[in-house]
Amino acid sequence: MTPETLAALAAIAFASCWTPGPNNAMLASSGATFGLARTIPHLLGVALGFPVMAVIVGLFLGEAFQRSALLQEGLRWGGAALLLWVAWKIATAGGMGRAGAAARPLRLHEAAAFQWINAKAWVMAVGTAAQFIRAEAPYASALWIGGVFVATGITSALGWAAGGAALGRFLGTPARIRAFNRVMAAMIALGVVGMILG
Repeated sequence: MTPETLAALAAIAFASCWTPGPNNAMLASSGATFGLARTIPHLLGVALGFPVMAVIVGLFLGEAFQRSALLQEGLRWGGAALLLWVAWKIATAGGMGRAGAAARPLRLHEAAAFQWINAKAWVMAVGTAAQFIRAEAPYASALWIGGVFVATGITSALGWAAGGAALGRFLGTPARIRAFNRVMAAMIALGVVGMILG
């Protein structure tokens, strides 16, 4: 990968990882609700789960996804429904705990698995593969993509979770944290509306 191509990939990765989206809203909510230390498995699941997805999509699924309107629509509507459920859980429970269980942050494997139904992650993975996977060196270019997204994903996930944790200390009361979580839930829901209308 040339330095120019690597710089372009890094710029895209930085912008896509740091902009608001379901992962970042969930990380901020988890940081505010549970603190940074308890959110570390969640942030590692995001920071490592998406690069693994990007490599796999780049090598195997990108072309099939681009050619299948049915696959795209299925992911779009299934992802929208799941993201609205996530928004509802954040807004009503103040965290990502399971019904009937004590509230807890997402575990590493849960956050990594979430990438596969996150519409924003699919758009990023397919778009990145289309732009940066080289036919003459598919494995090397996929590994470069994965490495760049690990670096940017860790900084982004840590930044959003730490920001949420700092806000959680500032907000101070369960009622204020619930209000913050409702704002994060609304952010996810608005993103879903934008995805459906877009």
